[in-house]
Amino acid sequence: MFKLDTFKTYSRAVAFGAVAISAIAFAGPAKAAPVQLFPFFQPLPPMAAPQPIQPYQPYQAAPSQVAPSEDQDTVEMPARFRRQTVSYATREAPGTIIIDTPNTYLYYVLGNGQALRYGIGVGRDGFTWSGIQSVSKKAEWPDWTPPPEMIARQPYLPRHMAGGPGNPLGARAMYLGGTIYRIHGTNAPETIGKHVSSGCIRMTNDDVTDLYSRVNVGTKVIVLPMSERRADLGAATR
Repeated sequence: MFKLDTFKTYSRAVAFGAVAISAIAFAGPAKAAPVQLFPFFQPLPPMAAPQPIQPYQPYQAAPSQVAPSEDQDTVEMPARFRRQTVSYATREAPGTIIIDTPNTYLYYVLGNGQALRYGIGVGRDGFTWSGIQSVSKKAEWPDWTPPPEMIARQPYLPRHMAGGPGNPLGARAMYLGGTIYRIHGTNAPETIGKHVSSGCIRMTNDDVTDLYSRVNVGTKVIVLPMSERRADLGAATR
């Protein structure tokens, strides 16, 4: 006859064995990679460490290149054309201007056998002239209105140009009597020492500004002819 106690003991043994087998079964795969129960959830990437907050810096534009000044002298003037005091024998009164056309010098007579000498540009072949005039007018940064004679030869010239660094008359002008000629500055300092103009006397802007400060309206101006070539008189005294 079947005994109830024996059946219970047997049932417990079977249950214990099943638990043991399950434990062994789960223990084996534990050494392998764990099985993802929800494979559709992907792990989040690691977050970067927060960067320290930089203090506010106002915007600063990159420095722009400054264009060179228009009156900057970029031409190396030969020593003999630089402004200098020289020995100069003349009977003319101090303050007189003597233009040595063939040697491209302008002398401002100081007296006592000395003169202030400047390098100049003069008229090209066929446009030189000579005579005695006086300064009839002075102008700073003068406007330029080419005379009809010049326009007839060069019709492309402007009829009028306002004064300024680009004006061919340069920084200063001293008008000679009632003629079309002037002693004036230039925006082409490389022409000093040459025969290039239509009869006007050119000086560097620095030199013409210096002469302008010494000259008054009425100053006597003597223009020597090309045929009266004079030797360079004396060395600079300072």
